[in-house]
Amino acid sequence: MRIVGQIGKKTVRVDTDVWPAAKMVWPDPMRLDSGQRVKSLADWQLRRSQIRHLLVAALYGELPATPAHTRCVALHAGPAVQPGQASLLSCRVEVDGVQAFSLRLIRPAGEAPVPIILNGDGCWGYATQEVVSAILSRGYGFAQFNRSEVMSDMAQHGRNQAMCAALSGFRGGAIAAWAWGYQRAVDALQQVPGVDTSRISVVGHSRGGKAALLAGALDERIALTSANNSGAAGAGSCLWQPAGAETLADLVDQFPHWLAPGLEPLKPGAHAGSLDQHFLKALLAPRALLTTEALQDLWANPQGSWLTHRAAQPVFDFLGAPEHNAIVFRDGGHAHSLVDWHTLLAFADAVFGGAAPAPNMNTSPFPDLPCI
Repeated sequence: MRIVGQIGKKTVRVDTDVWPAAKMVWPDPMRLDSGQRVKSLADWQLRRSQIRHLLVAALYGELPATPAHTRCVALHAGPAVQPGQASLLSCRVEVDGVQAFSLRLIRPAGEAPVPIILNGDGCWGYATQEVVSAILSRGYGFAQFNRSEVMSDMAQHGRNQAMCAALSGFRGGAIAAWAWGYQRAVDALQQVPGVDTSRISVVGHSRGGKAALLAGALDERIALTSANNSGAAGAGSCLWQPAGAETLADLVDQFPHWLAPGLEPLKPGAHAGSLDQHFLKALLAPRALLTTEALQDLWANPQGSWLTHRAAQPVFDFLGAPEHNAIVFRDGGHAHSLVDWHTLLAFADAVFGGAAPAPNMNTSPFPDLPCI
């Protein structure tokens, strides 16, 4: 089968070897384990707990325990290098009296509380001045930490990863640990003056996108979640696997420390008929979700991300927030580009400020893919 993608004036053709989605029975997030349809909010709360048990515990493993106390310890405060009198706060996040990781917060000038965009990808280099300036210029603060301070990411070490002292004894997967790090960063931000705690967004790229998506799905304090090119165990489908797409089997083989301990080696489509990543997306509803994808990033499975986007939509519709499930495609490869950041800012403006959504939002570049 040949899938044709269109971004602007550029046509992308990809030869694929996929299962025919039109003949597949996609797992229904709106159907209880009993077989009955979700018809009320109480039904959805029950279904939500079922999904968490079915997908989250089995695939990622349980997150580390929520601590009794999280403390944000200020280490330095002063002007940031960005123009416009922005301020920089450097912090240490302590969990039950034990250091977990460092956190940096940059705020635009002014005393009024501002919405925050939180990113955990400091391990790949902290955000560029261009990115930070774009965020500040739109009235947002930017917080960033290094998730590998929470748990390391050394593939050659398998499950023998280093981790922060606060996770002593934890035996779970790295994606779960990193998601826990996002949640503890939210704890810390809630203690900082000048933060609008009702408008905290989390964003991550690639494996960081997997962690951000899991954190947002499980923490209702997070108002907006964005996953960029997140692939398998992120926004990418397990059931729709074009040639060149990352699979769960790839993760178990190459990065076993990311997922739940004891997860057996998986064959492509191992979970067919029981679950897929739209279940994780559904846990975010009715809060806001943005998936950003690059057409040439075949490893991240942009086709599968579109299909999980569509398969999660009935939950957002049912909960009265159809516009809170968004996906945007761009031309290019595997990167967290400035275009992706601007897409996130435009979506946040729409969610928090009522701005008009971007014209390319929720537009499929794959006309040959069947509808769900």
